[in-house]
Amino acid sequence: MASIYQINKGVSKPIMFKGLKAQYIAYLAGGLVLLLISFAILYISRVSLFVILPLIIGLGTTLFMATFRLSHRFGEHGLMKFLAKRSLPSHLKFRSRRLFTNLKNKSLW
Repeated sequence: MASIYQINKGVSKPIMFKGLKAQYIAYLAGGLVLLLISFAILYISRVSLFVILPLIIGLGTTLFMATFRLSHRFGEHGLMKFLAKRSLPSHLKFRSRRLFTNLKNKSLW
């Protein structure tokens, strides 16, 4: 008897679209929305199209190149790991040992 249900075999795979992985799709979409809004604001404020179009096209090209470069360099979770590692302190300084000596006296459980 044939099953009427289809099996989804890509449940644990990251989302990919044209080589972009996971959160980089959202970064690109957000950047494109910002470019669209900035184009509308500049057009409404009557800036010349000869100024607006090269600016928006240049910023859009830079956005695409930067997003694809980040996606290929860091992968799915690599950018978050990179930013988290940068925020770690290089060393810790304790002026007193009281924190560690009180651990012996107190029950943690």
